[in-house]
Amino acid sequence: MEELDGEPTVTLIPGVNSRKHQMCFDWGPGEMLVCETSFNKKEKSEMVPSCPFIYIIRKDVDVYSQVLRKLFNESHGIFVGLQRIEEELTGKSRKSQLVRVSKNYRSVIRACMEEMHQVAIAAKDPASGRQFSSQVSILSAMELIWNLCEILFIEVAPAGPLLLHLLDWVRLHVCEVDSLSADVLGSENPSKHESFWNLVTILVLQGRLDEARQMLSKEADTSPASVGMCRIMGELMRTMPILSPGNTQTLTELELKWQHWHEECERYLQDCTFASNPHLESLCKIMLGDEAALLEQKELLSNWYHFLVTRLLYSNPTVKPIDLQYYAQSSLDLFLGGESSPEPLDNILMAAFEFDIHQVIKECSIALSNWWFVAHLTDLLDHCKLLQSHNLYFGSNMREFLLLEYASGLFAHPSLWQLGVDYFDYCPELGRVSLELHIERIPLNTEQKALKVLRICEQRQMTEQVRSICKILAMKAVRNNRLGSALSWSIRAKDAAFATLVSDRFLRDYCERGCFSDLDLIDNLGPAMMLSDRLTFLGKYREFHRVYGEKRFADAASLLLSLMTSQIAPRSFWMTLLTDALPLLEQKQVIFSAEQTYELMQCLEDLTSGRPVHGGPDTQQCQDDDIETTKVEMLRLALARNLARAIIREGSLEGS
Repeated sequence: MEELDGEPTVTLIPGVNSRKHQMCFDWGPGEMLVCETSFNKKEKSEMVPSCPFIYIIRKDVDVYSQVLRKLFNESHGIFVGLQRIEEELTGKSRKSQLVRVSKNYRSVIRACMEEMHQVAIAAKDPASGRQFSSQVSILSAMELIWNLCEILFIEVAPAGPLLLHLLDWVRLHVCEVDSLSADVLGSENPSKHESFWNLVTILVLQGRLDEARQMLSKEADTSPASVGMCRIMGELMRTMPILSPGNTQTLTELELKWQHWHEECERYLQDCTFASNPHLESLCKIMLGDEAALLEQKELLSNWYHFLVTRLLYSNPTVKPIDLQYYAQSSLDLFLGGESSPEPLDNILMAAFEFDIHQVIKECSIALSNWWFVAHLTDLLDHCKLLQSHNLYFGSNMREFLLLEYASGLFAHPSLWQLGVDYFDYCPELGRVSLELHIERIPLNTEQKALKVLRICEQRQMTEQVRSICKILAMKAVRNNRLGSALSWSIRAKDAAFATLVSDRFLRDYCERGCFSDLDLIDNLGPAMMLSDRLTFLGKYREFHRVYGEKRFADAASLLLSLMTSQIAPRSFWMTLLTDALPLLEQKQVIFSAEQTYELMQCLEDLTSGRPVHGGPDTQQCQDDDIETTKVEMLRLALARNLARAIIREGSLEGS
């Protein structure tokens, strides 16, 4: 893609005077923040911005349209389906499959256009009505361009059938004739209706000669003087040779028949057969392809490409695709007549008639307000093997570049971002990197949304992103004091440091409340408890309580002692563990052996010898020290008594 041919449009921000105040801005992936600053070189006295607001400027506002969301959602399914059937597209079926896909895209555009039209009619606010009508015009232009590209690049219609496709194209997009026909035929006397001859002329201009003949028969019924002329004109219309889809005649045969028919029309005109009826004479000139006669009907033709197709129909019905550009350029020049310059739509259509695909894509990128059209059209043309030679200088081909831009726009929307994921998936060069960058910026407002994002990352083995999301959710859970959820997310993230932090919170809560929360989670840690020493301690300490509750005192004592001696218990928790040993030391039967008791005594001494000595008159600290001293004395007494009992018991067992 080359640089823009014109200046970019200026966006005015209400309340902001950029000439008087310096602006501050910050770019985001799909939007920009803009505000005034207090910095002003000329007027140093004024230090407060006159506009205190921060504005968000979005580059792609179409994604927020409710009606256009239908376009994005339904076209996403067509896009993904096309990528999946790529391997099946072989031989003769390939072209028909691609044409079918193209028609599916066009049907989605048309459905959205009709829905937008209804919304425009129902709009209560005139400004909203104008905005919706403008969107209808844009969607109509998009379908017009897509349809022409389908005929020229995908269908690749040869001479003969090409004109039939172009006629259908014009009839589809110049549809005022249907409402006009309903008005005329709905009147009491259609042939006397003020728009009767306009209707007949439009039907002839669109090549709908059978319908034009039927209208002429009504004129013949009510005007005896015109019966003969209407019969001759009707016969000329009936005998006009045209290549129908099921016809087997060759182009040479068609050209000979058409030449003979053309000479017959010219003979009737020279013989002044229709001289007494200016309307029929004008129709005869049109059917002869007379340019002056066609240009007299500018209002009925309404645009230059209608003029082009009508001109080809009556002057060169077997036009070859390669010659289209010459007829298109001359038709544009003749129709505009130097009175006005071509619109962006005219330039796009002209580029298509010149078979310049890249110019079509470039002009559409400049003219249209979002990337939907060019991204999907380029992807389809790429599947037609028409863009293989066009690589961009910054590392990607045109298809991928446009898909990346479109997907980036979708990620700016709170729900459409899910569609963008698939577009990134089908960009082999830069898609994964772009997805990783964008998915990290998705605000995880709810746990449900976070789980969706997490599932997407896990399916694509995006390990770093999975860890990042789990850590974010773990932090949120900790801030909300949901320790069980925090521990679960930290385990899922395989974050040992955070798992240690959460385990410490569990232990602190236990010390304050005397019980554990989220027992189901702690009881079922399984191999996950090996993630960190503190988590292992938490799981084993909970196991000690469970075993103790089952009155398996010997197992509980062994587990408690192993927690003390293995050094995985935090030193701050040793007193709690020793206190937990008290009930076991006071049991009627000896639970701890003499050797185990010595180990417990050693732990107690290590703990007391390493405690800091507090000086000063802090009353609360003195009370805490007194409590700790009492606990230590109780433990020493219990350990001494248990040691004595254990020695006696073990001596008795040895003696026996």
